Amino acid sequence: MTVFQTKNGDSAPKFLIYGKNGWIGGLVGELLKKQGADFEYGTARLENREAVIADLERVKPTHVLNAAGVTGRPNVDWCEDHKVETIRANIIGCLNLADVTRERGIHMTYYGTGCIFHYDEKFPQGSGKGFKESDTPNFTGSYYSYCKAIVEGLLKQYENVLVLRVRMPIVESLVYPRNFITKIIKYDKIIDIPNSMTVLPELLPYSLEMARRGLTGVMNYTNPGAISHNEILELYKQYIDPDFTWSNFTVEEQAKVIVAPRSNNLLDTARIESEFPEILPIKESLIKYVFEPNAARKAECLAEVKAMRGR
Repeated sequence: MTVFQTKNGDSAPKFLIYGKNGWIGGLVGELLKKQGADFEYGTARLENREAVIADLERVKPTHVLNAAGVTGRPNVDWCEDHKVETIRANIIGCLNLADVTRERGIHMTYYGTGCIFHYDEKFPQGSGKGFKESDTPNFTGSYYSYCKAIVEGLLKQYENVLVLRVRMPIVESLVYPRNFITKIIKYDKIIDIPNSMTVLPELLPYSLEMARRGLTGVMNYTNPGAISHNEILELYKQYIDPDFTWSNFTVEEQAKVIVAPRSNNLLDTARIESEFPEILPIKESLIKYVFEPNAARKAECLAEVKAMRGR
């Protein structure tokens, strides 16, 4: 375990968040507000070093949380045709923030991605062997993942930075468009591959505690284990809509309807489990934080989903 001590580490933490208008940035702000923590949102564009420095001098944070960047709309295929914008937001801006926080002895947490790995001969699907924090990314099939792999490799040199590898993030709302479950219940056909995933209602509080502890380096930020698309939809059918149906297609068939390939992998969770032994396996976490709460309001939830799907 690597710990970074801030220059004013004896004082109460003050957080500066980047990514106010983003999904995770907004959720982090809501969580800190509920905790009664001292925080503000940054106003600078991260590519602008002088503006970032002005934010730091104004807020005087002990911890910076970087949830800024682009993932593309409606999905990461956007990055294939907006490469310069992707570089500015996901590489230049991120490194700029890491650099100025390091100069000032400020801890930085970066919400990155675990979509930089893919099952292969050394890590075969179904083997139970997961990619560790120390493993070199082997997936650059999309420009989004390519840039994320580059920036993670560079951020490892900054002793004040914690990189969290988020994967296929999930929240309680089944109609929120960025929610992985929302996406797959809208599709007529899906692939069926087991993947590591991040249940945000459970794991987001852990990220704030990691920052407070001064943890650094890379963290596979997912629930233990993997779950397939079909297994998730079976849970949806069991808890929410017994009439729900879907069909599968192959990765090759999927490739015909997307621009860039997608990452599928299992990440090793030994490090996060050592910090938070209470963390739930992915299926148990989904049931507790997503499906049971929605089952408690089943009729309302089902009506929302059907309206979202236009049925």
